Amino acid sequence: MSAAQAPSRVVRLGAGAGYSGDRIEPAIELAERGDIDYLVFECLAERTIALAQLERQREPSRGYDPFLERRMRAVLPACRRRGIRIITNAGAANPASAARMVAALARELGLGGFRVAAVLGDDVLHLLSDRPRDEDTPNTALPAGVLSANAYLGAEPIVEALAGGAEVVITGRVADSSLFLAPLVHELGWAADDWTRRARGAVAGHLLECAGQVTGGYFADPGVKDVDGLARLGFPIAEVSGDGCVTLTKLAGTGGRVTARTCTEQLLYEVHDPATYATPDVVVDITGVAVHELDVDRVSVYGVDGRERPDLLKVSVGYRDGWIGEGQISYAGPGAVARARLALEIVGERLRITGVQHRELRLDLVGLDALHGGFLSRAGGEPYEVRARVSARCDLSSDAQRVGDEVETLYTNGPAGGGGVSKTVREIVAVTSAFVRRSDVRTTIEWMDA
Repeated sequence: MSAAQAPSRVVRLGAGAGYSGDRIEPAIELAERGDIDYLVFECLAERTIALAQLERQREPSRGYDPFLERRMRAVLPACRRRGIRIITNAGAANPASAARMVAALARELGLGGFRVAAVLGDDVLHLLSDRPRDEDTPNTALPAGVLSANAYLGAEPIVEALAGGAEVVITGRVADSSLFLAPLVHELGWAADDWTRRARGAVAGHLLECAGQVTGGYFADPGVKDVDGLARLGFPIAEVSGDGCVTLTKLAGTGGRVTARTCTEQLLYEVHDPATYATPDVVVDITGVAVHELDVDRVSVYGVDGRERPDLLKVSVGYRDGWIGEGQISYAGPGAVARARLALEIVGERLRITGVQHRELRLDLVGLDALHGGFLSRAGGEPYEVRARVSARCDLSSDAQRVGDEVETLYTNGPAGGGGVSKTVREIVAVTSAFVRRSDVRTTIEWMDA
């Protein structure tokens, strides 16, 4: 039914996750008593697909979000009972395998006739080359060690999957806001060139995409911006009408808060230019937005405008970029800072003596100067305890290993009183961006029926 046919239609969207490792209990509460139409799990950060691609190379049936099965097991029965449809980008590098797993889980749970759709086509490594394609596609040369190249798809293939009857839609790299815009387009019948309504739907998605951030989680600052009940933080719900006006709320009895301030902070989060916030679906203009508190934990957001979507799609490129070796050791009591500084000097000299090759070296005192450097830290008092951290970016894992080993030798070869040594070596998966023409990207849908 179109928005013109049903002007009073309101779609209720629930945010089930703001990142891969997010809490699961708030999503269960939304499924069981949120009275929502859709439950959306946003689970991909910029490096996640590259890391998932590494996992898929090790095990071809994997490469999707490690928490997906646990999440689906927790919410599928309630969502089926209440007619709630699920959308998630937890397919990461392998949406098809993720969809097969969810279909098998639905069979295990006795949910007959269950339809799962996998959206494919965001993997565009084949479209990128080692030189610019043309003046309209500003690709830079790809770095060495490329693992993945995934385009930020828009809402269209998800809308297609919903029209085909999918109860669960699993995607790879899709723009965060598009996960939420798609059900609005499907339910409210917004035209492909209705840029105003689509911009408003994209803003609804932008408000929801980080889940607990908009209900006070990332907002809280004791004594400045107090928020109660963060241990029981409720995830947000957006009520979106046919004209695209958005009301943000949360479940009664859950922790957190929804206010004009929490919504405004999230509205501006990661927005470079408020007049030109580019998404795959629409270019959003929030310079005329109004944020109004209707009641306790009910905020209206309106006045969003939009323009035609861009012709290019952003591509997230993941690549291997060496190794990080790290070692840490703690010092406490009188003179802790002086002993920790001496420890750092010793390790720095040892790395030079032993010929450890590195591209970057950091010698930090965690709790004193590790975040903002020595200049700003001078105004603070000397702490009673401090943790010395040595980290280096190396081309070889063997060099990275020696960084932590040298920190460990401080037990018997360094200043008095050091303890609690930890050491790690990890591969660096870095991310850069490129662009491809929208017309070159082909999406498909793979269906799995339980």
